[in-house]
Amino acid sequence: MPVVASYMYRSGKRAEEIPLAAKPFEASGSDFAWIGLTEPTKQEMADLQAMFALHPLAVEDALNGNQVPKVDIYGDQLFVIVKTAHLEGDKITYGETCIFVGKHHLISVRHGSARSHKELRQHLEQSPQLLEHGPDYVLHGIIDFVVDGYLPVVETLEDKVLELEKHVLVSFLQPEQIRRIFRMRRHVIRFQRVLGPMGEVAGKLTHLELPCIDDNAKPFFKDVLDHVRRVEGLVGGLREIMTSVFEASNLLEQQRQGTITRQLAAWAAILAVPTAIAGIYGMNFEHMPELATRYGYFAVLGVIATLCSILYWRFKRSGWL
Repeated sequence: MPVVASYMYRSGKRAEEIPLAAKPFEASGSDFAWIGLTEPTKQEMADLQAMFALHPLAVEDALNGNQVPKVDIYGDQLFVIVKTAHLEGDKITYGETCIFVGKHHLISVRHGSARSHKELRQHLEQSPQLLEHGPDYVLHGIIDFVVDGYLPVVETLEDKVLELEKHVLVSFLQPEQIRRIFRMRRHVIRFQRVLGPMGEVAGKLTHLELPCIDDNAKPFFKDVLDHVRRVEGLVGGLREIMTSVFEASNLLEQQRQGTITRQLAAWAAILAVPTAIAGIYGMNFEHMPELATRYGYFAVLGVIATLCSILYWRFKRSGWL
């Protein structure tokens, strides 16, 4: 059902349900309507446009569902877009929440968001002293709810990256694990591109003079801005961890390859001794020293064994073997 909830709030408390109808909405004093929709139809948005005098461009953006976070001003109304995020495996999946804010109404339109506002609505309804102030406090609640959803995403990704980091210290990364790191890094970079505009949205709501935003509500939006900056810091650190995991893997692999190369070089040097001596005596010249010696064969074997032992001892001492 596209219309999740549609209620009138009077003195901070839920009053009656509001049906969607293509006729102007009327309210007075501190009364306001809070309407929540998910994946609405064009007809439903047209009814809302007629009820609350929504701007056509804002309605078009809300139906599109593929916008960047932003704050637009249309006369005495605000139109705010925020991005939701949740994890599906290693992938960060995004949704979108479009919010129309007027003096006597707040309309939220969700696209692709995995988290319902039901819990948020129940929480705010438990604080009628805040709801009594109007839609700007509900706007803060929705944006804060969205931003709080970022933290579990970052923490889960961080745990996964730290597991890979532990694996790097004991064995080589497999090709699939390397591809996994690069996929997660790509998602983290895209997440950073979402956090930048989200910070701008919170900053505008905090510092600018905007319609429907009371000065008393601005400290609440500043708190949201602090949360966004905190998540930005965590994401930046996560990106550095991913880079360090890959660099550590490369360094350890180079070190292991260097160790193997030194071992091969040491054994090659040891084997070069009998190879050289055998090569010399295999040249089949008639006049060569020790050819007629009775114990020459055993003497040569002794020389080979002695030289190979000396080389093995020197390489072992230097750490090549």
